[in-house]
Amino acid sequence: MNTELFISRRLFFDKANKKLLSQRIIRIALAGIALGLTVMIIAVAVVTGFKKEIRNKVIGFGSHIQIINYDSNNSYETSPISVNQPFLDDIKMLPGIESIQPYATKPGMIKTEEYIQGIVFKGVNHNYNWQFFAKHLVGGRLPNLNDSSRTNEVLLSEQVAKLLRLQHNDRVVLYFITGDETIPRMLQLQVCGLYRTGFEEFDQLFIVGDLKHIQRLNDWQPTQITGFEVSTTNFFDIDNIEQDIRNTIISYRAENAEIVRTQSITRVYPQIFDWLSILDMNVWVILALMVMVAAFNMVSGLLVLILERATMIGVLKAMGSPNWSIRKVFVYLSVFLTGRGLLWGNAIGISVVLLQMAFHVIRLNPESYYVDFVPMNFSLMHLLLLNLGTIVITSLILIIPSWFISKISPDKVIRFD
Repeated sequence: MNTELFISRRLFFDKANKKLLSQRIIRIALAGIALGLTVMIIAVAVVTGFKKEIRNKVIGFGSHIQIINYDSNNSYETSPISVNQPFLDDIKMLPGIESIQPYATKPGMIKTEEYIQGIVFKGVNHNYNWQFFAKHLVGGRLPNLNDSSRTNEVLLSEQVAKLLRLQHNDRVVLYFITGDETIPRMLQLQVCGLYRTGFEEFDQLFIVGDLKHIQRLNDWQPTQITGFEVSTTNFFDIDNIEQDIRNTIISYRAENAEIVRTQSITRVYPQIFDWLSILDMNVWVILALMVMVAAFNMVSGLLVLILERATMIGVLKAMGSPNWSIRKVFVYLSVFLTGRGLLWGNAIGISVVLLQMAFHVIRLNPESYYVDFVPMNFSLMHLLLLNLGTIVITSLILIIPSWFISKISPDKVIRFD
């Protein structure tokens, strides 16, 4: 039988303790622990949710990994490669690969009678996965592409549509400069749908339509494209997957064949992902502060408990209990009290996160935050680690004030009573 655990449980459930002064101080300490854990749960949920939302939007426009011509630079005016690559089947069989889709891009302008807006026309084929744009569609429908003829439908962002005073089903004129030509080439397309992601940098830039239009504008063959977009099942394994793709491509390289290269989305937009990585530091600062507050509250409560139970400590010492055994009694008691605070903290924190996820109560300005509402990411693993880390760190810190038990002399506290 664990004697220390038995005594601490009796003290924890003793109703007579409610009349003691320490119980008021303990309530304040528990409120601090509950509030601290609530803040930690919300902070982790907000930061991880925000990072996930922004990351998914960037990936939605450019996928995880791109395979392009080695001669292509960082602009959207690219050198073509053949859609019939010998390594595609092997890449599809690599672990972590979800899909491979051909695409092409070309910069240009949209012109109306009153306004001009620079854009990038992204061309895709009839097998394109529209899941991302379907999620953010706010009006009209997705382009209906086919494999036989060009489709004069285009998907436009709501932001550009408002700027140019366009609606779905309106016709727009796009202008493109090709090569050394001085006279721009023109496309007249119909806006079939409007999307809004809230990410201004991309919403103002991309329109999506038929890949065949770009092939015609660039005088490419029907088999020529800008490159391939490779989607993976795990973003955090993107570097290893890119290396596997690169090794597969190298093994198929033949003399006089076009040279291709890979680029991950983190290298295409390093400024965005570097900014997201900085947010992790904010989370660690918040977690450290909240754990310190919780630990300080419990240290104060434990010291008051020790003072109020001085007579009991003296009796236990007189009966032969060693200091460490008595210290364990109060450490166990503190862990029980901390657990009660964590229970309330979990209840409040999880409720706030689930409420925001379901109803989007807290709204944001997308022009400043790239999202319409505060995104939340609820993870059981994060929740478990927060609770475990809080109770372990708090328990270890509580060992320090329990050292004062060794300074209590049995003869003095019993004689005083």
